[in-house]
Amino acid sequence: MSSTTLTFAFAYLVLGIAGFVFTGSTHKTALIPCIFGIFFLVFGLLARKDNLRKHVMHAAVLIALLAFLGTARSLPHLPELFNGTAEKPASIITQSLNAGLSLLYIILAVRSFIQARRARSS
Repeated sequence: MSSTTLTFAFAYLVLGIAGFVFTGSTHKTALIPCIFGIFFLVFGLLARKDNLRKHVMHAAVLIALLAFLGTARSLPHLPELFNGTAEKPASIITQSLNAGLSLLYIILAVRSFIQARRARSS
């Protein structure tokens, strides 16, 4: 799961930098996904140590949950984006992608936790 976490760290960093560049490099809030990317980078590297893996992966899921809760509010605005009536289309796109990344990470992590528990039980 540590390599998956590092992959998501890269995705969050790319999303933040791309959002910042595509908004004309004027809106610093577009870099918020980079904060999540840095957390995931640190957690992914720490998870390579066997004694820290379990705790670090749970912390990473908590960060992903917070990221999802903070960005899911953009999802109801997707129809406005597709209709061309969205007030801040770049924000809706970035937040929706962030919410999608976060939800996907949570799903993969929970699946991994279940598999690890089953492996320990057997």
